Amino acid sequence: MGVGPAGRRLRPIRALTGVRGLSVASAKHVLDAIDAHRSDTHRLLGIAFGIWPHETGRAEAVEESPEAAALVDAMGWSVSEQNPARQMIDQTLRTLRSLDIEYDGEALLPYAELAQRTARHDLDRLARVTGPLEKAEHAVFLTFLPEPALMTLRRLAQENESTARHVGEDDAPARPETGTLP
Repeated sequence: MGVGPAGRRLRPIRALTGVRGLSVASAKHVLDAIDAHRSDTHRLLGIAFGIWPHETGRAEAVEESPEAAALVDAMGWSVSEQNPARQMIDQTLRTLRSLDIEYDGEALLPYAELAQRTARHDLDRLARVTGPLEKAEHAVFLTFLPEPALMTLRRLAQENESTARHVGEDDAPARPETGTLP
């Protein structure tokens, strides 16, 4: 038995309130904006991804560092000046520097390359979905639900890399046997 129109509308509301932390009223505004932009897939996905505010479908330009702009340029990305991620890059780099950690936009390039591959994978999966509301719903699900798992994969890979580099050094603990818990 399929999901009816009311149930179809509840799923993204639940995702927006539960995963994105929006109020029910804000989630309804997002869905209304999605309905209003059914014929513009790029705008629809921008709303679902959180790039464009749902009230107007447009965002104010954010002030960014030259490094954030250089990173976007180095990647050859075509992204709006309104994308709040630009400001997040700047804030992250400033915070690292305030902690006396040398880190610049160039250090983010390997992560940007991984993000590009991830985005390509996400949009390939979205290409299989028809219908604007369903596409927006899947965009929310594919963007926000896997994020904790993606960060966890990084931690697992860091442990693996540390094991490969450091186990066997005089001060390192013995490597646990494969298939056993420490």
